[in-house]
Amino acid sequence: MKRKKGHIDRTETFDEFLAQDGLLAETEGAALKEIIADQIKVAMAKEKLTKTAMAARMKTSRRQLDRLLDPANPSVTLATLRRAAQAVGRCLRVELE
Repeated sequence: MKRKKGHIDRTETFDEFLAQDGLLAETEGAALKEIIADQIKVAMAKEKLTKTAMAARMKTSRRQLDRLLDPANPSVTLATLRRAAQAVGRCLRVELE
């Protein structure tokens, strides 16, 4: 462990700090979800789609769309993300590195 009482190791990266505290995966997941939600919002604005019209294209409720676009809500499925991407003429790509 790089941290000692009263001492901060300046060479420790933020990712290392999060990993040591068991927060890295959760933080990365939240950031990725926020990025995708922002991309969907931009695509909706470009096409001048209201939330109601977008929900209709996705064949879902406006409430479900609100959950998708809410960066604080982590409970979004890949199927929902895929439908949202398709509704704005995009393709959802998931990769393992």
